[in-house]
Amino acid sequence: MEKVNLEITGMSCTNCALTVERFLKDKGLTDIKVNFLGGDASFTATPGTSLNDIKKGLSHLGYPVKDFNASTKQKFLSSHLHRFIFCAVFTLPLMLHMIPGVHIHGLMNPWIQLGFTLPVFIVGMGYFGRSAWNSVVKGIPNMNVLIVLGAIAALGYSLYGTLIGKAEQFMFYETTATIITLVFLGNWLEDKSVETTQRSLQKLIRTQKTMANMIAYDEQHQEHIFPVESGTLKIGDLVLIRTGEAVPMDCKVLSGEAAVNESVITGESIPVQKQINDLLIGGSIITNGSVKAYITAVGANSVLGNILELVKNAQTEKPPVQQLADKISAVFVPVVIGIAVFSLGINYFFAGQTFTDSLLRSIAILVIACPCAMGLATPAAIAVGLGRAARNGILFKQTKTLELFKNIKTIVFDKTGTLTTGDFVITNFGLTEAGTSLGENTFKQIVYSLEKYSAHPLAKAITTSWKHKEPIRFTKATEQKGLGVEAIDKEGNIFKIVSHKALRQTNEDTAHSMYLIKNDIVLGWLDLEDEIRPAAAQVIQFFRQQKVKTILLSGDRKAKCEQVATVLGMDEVYAEVSPQEKMEKIAMWNEEAPVAMVGDGINDAPALAKATIGISLSEASQIAMQSADIVLMNNGFKNLPSALGIGKHTYKTIQENLFWALIYNVVAIPVAAFGLLTPTVGALVMGLSDVVLAINSVRLNFKKVVPTA
Repeated sequence: MEKVNLEITGMSCTNCALTVERFLKDKGLTDIKVNFLGGDASFTATPGTSLNDIKKGLSHLGYPVKDFNASTKQKFLSSHLHRFIFCAVFTLPLMLHMIPGVHIHGLMNPWIQLGFTLPVFIVGMGYFGRSAWNSVVKGIPNMNVLIVLGAIAALGYSLYGTLIGKAEQFMFYETTATIITLVFLGNWLEDKSVETTQRSLQKLIRTQKTMANMIAYDEQHQEHIFPVESGTLKIGDLVLIRTGEAVPMDCKVLSGEAAVNESVITGESIPVQKQINDLLIGGSIITNGSVKAYITAVGANSVLGNILELVKNAQTEKPPVQQLADKISAVFVPVVIGIAVFSLGINYFFAGQTFTDSLLRSIAILVIACPCAMGLATPAAIAVGLGRAARNGILFKQTKTLELFKNIKTIVFDKTGTLTTGDFVITNFGLTEAGTSLGENTFKQIVYSLEKYSAHPLAKAITTSWKHKEPIRFTKATEQKGLGVEAIDKEGNIFKIVSHKALRQTNEDTAHSMYLIKNDIVLGWLDLEDEIRPAAAQVIQFFRQQKVKTILLSGDRKAKCEQVATVLGMDEVYAEVSPQEKMEKIAMWNEEAPVAMVGDGINDAPALAKATIGISLSEASQIAMQSADIVLMNNGFKNLPSALGIGKHTYKTIQENLFWALIYNVVAIPVAAFGLLTPTVGALVMGLSDVVLAINSVRLNFKKVVPTA
């Protein structure tokens, strides 16, 4: 089973995506995701799948796969702009008679008008006709079916009048030409508008494509530096990065110091100082200094690559509101055709209109109706929302999270590493009477040897401070979530480094952070402290202003938790709870109202998965990040209010877009049926309707999503 990604051209609306999806399903492919805004499709290929056949089939449908080996120079009439310019050359002379005082001899001759119309009609049918026919064959008629029916009706009616010698009563050649020409113009405007909705993501993509100064050594061990494209780098390659240059891929500093702007990932423009052994994120910029570094991750495995993959996957996920719009779009075209036919009959047989006027009204209905508006409403807003979030270091793994955020009434916070920095410092330690014989050095050696098996923030602080050159080699070591580490040495002795909770049932003093135990005898203890995050008070205050209940849920001691909650002004505190108890409380609160959970440790993973929305920090454990729905990049705790604001405003923009798309069609179709606009005006207005949606979506890039205090 192979995962395949294809970049597809020609998709302009939800109907296009549905047509591509139906085609791929018919080919027996699975796990299909089609993103018409991003212009790509992914699927899992089954054994025996022929990619060439799939590419040929997509091309036949009017959605050719992009060929990266082909010339980048566009062929004539291969884009909407080219087609519009070509058609406009022939259409403008047909419209000259509409200008008062302009009269060109012979231009009203029906055969001359037919001559001007045919090139436009041929180009239009070459694009709209092929797309319309293939969509009908696949059972999902798209918008182009309406355009084709309108153009053919106008041309056929005009040609019939010309052949029977009554051209002046039947001549609507300019209607055929203007419909096709203006729809090409509308499609081009739509493409440009959609591009703006993807601008944030395109900026991220471009940062992946930079030049790098690769370091290599000759046989005499002389250093040589030569430029290469970042895409050719491999893990382990050495690079030199100087002031003003972009970090080509994720790497670790070998030598040198530099100030680095990581705003491409975090949204924070203040430079971060980096030195030996620090990690550099691909796409960030060296603002001062220079470093030599070796590549640690490339392509899709890099931080930026992961971000782009997450956002891409999120775009292909359809929230409930989009699924409803897709259902409407799928039946829209047949319904509009039915309305047009019904209008023709009513106007001609019952309203006293001539057949000519009745036909023109039906054509106007066909060309002004816009199923693309329904299909574009949600994806356009989501593209901008996800782009703005990614630009600010906020990763939504699923699109539905944007929609769910508006319902959040309670937000639950872990303490250690979430509300606090997680940068612990050992403030004190000591030996009990039973452990006096160990000595300080042996005590530290045993504690380090145990804690190196854990990824908990406390363990990281201990192993960093008490690193030992000769750690004890245990025969078996296991970590118990929320409690500590247990190990067995060669002699069969059982060592444990545990939190105060493990001693709750004993008579031992439980006032310290961690305890070292050998064969159930306490040998010593440690105290560790960390600081409250500088942004924590502001974040908690924001949620309280939004009438969202804030809860502290931690496995730490009650006294510490209550102290933090009091300083931050939180609503409720639950301390000394196990990972299982955390998950159970989240499940209970979820039954009352949607709950968001913010955490960063391994012991938070079950609760994050159980919450309506799980939120993790990028410096969190991998299992916590995998369990979360939202990841806040690089100390991005302060961006939590922005995540909520972007989610709410994205959904609001979707509602506005859907309202416009629905009202546009509800109003425009009756207006056309009553003969209050011509097909020409209808074609122009139809093209502009999508532009309005795109402009409204782009507003999301600039709206204030977090109210000022």
